[in-house]
Amino acid sequence: MKIDSQEALDKLADLQFPFVNLFNHGSLSVEVYKPTKVDLQQPHTRDEVYIIISGSGEFLNDGKRTTFKVGDFLFVPAGIEHRFENFTEDFSTWVLFYGPEGGEKDSNS
Repeated sequence: MKIDSQEALDKLADLQFPFVNLFNHGSLSVEVYKPTKVDLQQPHTRDEVYIIISGSGEFLNDGKRTTFKVGDFLFVPAGIEHRFENFTEDFSTWVLFYGPEGGEKDSNS
């Protein structure tokens, strides 16, 4: 199975939504996300991973701010407030939701 990032973004542009679901398998759901000017996300009910396709900016995750760029991996546990801020116009990212509602138990605890 392969999902081409440009084909995913083209599909998203045709829908005129900031995200589109592209693949599901078990608990895994893969989307591409490209907000315009403002990221209006709310906390999600499952754990989430972002892998940046294009652009750069800042990421607020549970009150902590960091910068991001192409290729970066960002993790957000279920239920945590997060959003992209001050991002470039070309910003887009893969979004991977997985695991049970409420998130998985932290193995580092």
